[in-house]
Amino acid sequence: MTRSRRVAAAITVGLGTALAVGVSPIASATTSYAVGLAPFYRQHVTWHTCEVPDLDEAGVQCTEVTVPLDYARPRGRTIAVALSRSVAPDSAHRIGTMVFNLGGPGIPALPRVLDARLGMGTAGARFDLIGLDARFSGRSTPLDCEWSQTWLPRSAGADRRSFDRMVALSRELARQCGRRYADVMPFASTLNQARDMDIVRGALGEPKLSYLGYSYGSYLGALYTQLFPSRADRIVLDSAIDPSRPGVNKGDNAPQREAALREWAELVAAHDAQFHLGATTAAVLSTVDNVYRTAARKPLAVGPYRVDDTTVPALLLDPLSDDGEASSLDLVERVQVLARAAAGEPVEPGPSLESALAGLLTGVDSAARSTRTMMMCADAPVSRDPEQYWREIQAHRVATPLFGPVTFAISPCAFAPFTPDAPITVHNTVPALVVQAAGDINATLELGQAVHHALTSSIMVTLDGVRTHGVYLFNGNACVDDTVNDYLTAGTLPAGDLTCTR
Repeated sequence: MTRSRRVAAAITVGLGTALAVGVSPIASATTSYAVGLAPFYRQHVTWHTCEVPDLDEAGVQCTEVTVPLDYARPRGRTIAVALSRSVAPDSAHRIGTMVFNLGGPGIPALPRVLDARLGMGTAGARFDLIGLDARFSGRSTPLDCEWSQTWLPRSAGADRRSFDRMVALSRELARQCGRRYADVMPFASTLNQARDMDIVRGALGEPKLSYLGYSYGSYLGALYTQLFPSRADRIVLDSAIDPSRPGVNKGDNAPQREAALREWAELVAAHDAQFHLGATTAAVLSTVDNVYRTAARKPLAVGPYRVDDTTVPALLLDPLSDDGEASSLDLVERVQVLARAAAGEPVEPGPSLESALAGLLTGVDSAARSTRTMMMCADAPVSRDPEQYWREIQAHRVATPLFGPVTFAISPCAFAPFTPDAPITVHNTVPALVVQAAGDINATLELGQAVHHALTSSIMVTLDGVRTHGVYLFNGNACVDDTVNDYLTAGTLPAGDLTCTR
């Protein structure tokens, strides 16, 4: 197994007015808080063990940095954000400090700093690597709405009855979060996370920060360049989202998901003697559709779980995100179990399906999923009219019957006890490297191109012929990895956009 594959196995990537650098009105606005924020930037950092065996054995240290809950009221309530630091092994050629973010949003980075160190090799050896847990996630003043089942990434289902169930679930999930955290939910935004990141920079005594962000973490990096352009050093945004469309409504990727399912079905049909899901592409797709329709009539019994039509599409999303053999076989196993359940056979889920079902239908992932939802709710306003969601779903149901109801499903954000501001405009000339897989179905190529256009001095590296989410270090593509490493080491972007192939 290659180093990149080992890192990919260890890290889950989870996996929005033209301005000159240094002239952002948002950056200027933050200076009005300068007097109140000065103590945060000057705070003393005390390092200690992380109480994570592999981190402590490797000499990684951890700390907490105090930040304002509300940056408009810096003298008010404070919270703590936690981070780990792996000091640059090549201290003689040290470049600076790099924060990395795994997306989600809200996937804890603190425990993953050694994985980043391993994956980045000689390029990473010249940076102090910082695993920063975003506010309210991991060790950073964590929140948990204590959900017994979760929304992400549920579907609106096959009919109005299923849609109404999801409306009721979304309303109840929002009520549960609001009952516990109505006073802090508005401050969970990625905008505030970017401000936290700059206070971390100041507390560490660094004049600039480098940044590596995947998926939703690309939005955090884009916001940092907008808020603090003069403090951004080497910026890599991988599998990026459109910074003008953060939150739960990031664009319509249902056609790409449907196409990925057809591609998988074609592959599976060619091996019907092994998989027994259908001898043609149409037959395999019919097997999936039968599972979906049967679950809509009566939930499928899969071990202790009851799987309805709001859950079936969600179970297909993660393995469809990558066209590698392991993901394709994972999807085969899931569909085989669901097809047997649809036929009335007693079945038990395998480990992967068990994990997915537990995450959706029990409280095992409540903290991570409720915090992730809260962050996206705080990033952008959404419609609060259930009928608008229903009309959107119906308008797309013919073209994308399985995944349209996922893309346009209502969420708890429609019932959140606050209405966030519209996202700030990201448009600047900060140099950055944008990395995108052409076949990505979670962050489509169009979204990566949007952040590339928003950062007008950026260069884009496109990995062609691959369906994956998370490219640098995860795909094992030498062209991509070498390009990113050269940029991180030299600080110089490629001369122009380029395309790498499998």
